[in-house]
Amino acid sequence: MNISPRRILVVEDDIDLAQAVADLLGDEGFDVEQRYDGEAGLEAALASPFDIIMLDLMLPKRNGFSVCLEIREAGIQTPLLMLTAKNGELDEIEGLEVGADDFLRKPFEWSILLARINALLRRFDRGQSRKVVIGDVVLDTINRQVSTAGAEAKLTSREFRVLEYLMECVDRTVTKQEILDAVWGPDFDGDPNVVEVYVGYLRRKLDVKGKMSRIRTVRGLGYVFSSGV
Repeated sequence: MNISPRRILVVEDDIDLAQAVADLLGDEGFDVEQRYDGEAGLEAALASPFDIIMLDLMLPKRNGFSVCLEIREAGIQTPLLMLTAKNGELDEIEGLEVGADDFLRKPFEWSILLARINALLRRFDRGQSRKVVIGDVVLDTINRQVSTAGAEAKLTSREFRVLEYLMECVDRTVTKQEILDAVWGPDFDGDPNVVEVYVGYLRRKLDVKGKMSRIRTVRGLGYVFSSGV
């Protein structure tokens, strides 16, 4: 099982802006759903979980204040970024009162939008546990913990990152160079065999006696973290 992409609900009646935001976030790896009025946005927010809700204030059918308030009254604590007008200080005060977490004034720079979204995700994740489970291996990306067959495995930060990358690419063969680029960085100029060394460390810490290793060598190609046993 791979790490599922973060899901973002964009509720914005300006269709061109909504599509531009969706394209930008999609390029950044987010899974984006769009709604174009307050009622449709509320229905989507109540129907399925999202990691971020991006909500315009001035919407047809129901405004952003009303939608935000009902989302919070339903017990949904998803981080909510509200879009306001350029001079929207009073709007922001009311937005805080109904449960908005942050605000972005139109027009905005794409870099600022991404920074706000990532900041909200980090803030929310501090109290959450985001786990990847493949067979008997459990990787907690927030608390940086790993267990195998119910027993905690003590990993160094570098070992954790190698394992995290392999699990992100579950059932796909990745080359040494891909692992080096992802974990050590593209400017790494040391011995590429360091990858073999760290794979060996992980096998010793994660493999269960009597079972085939989940980290398998594909000769001449690289390594694969297998979801099978």
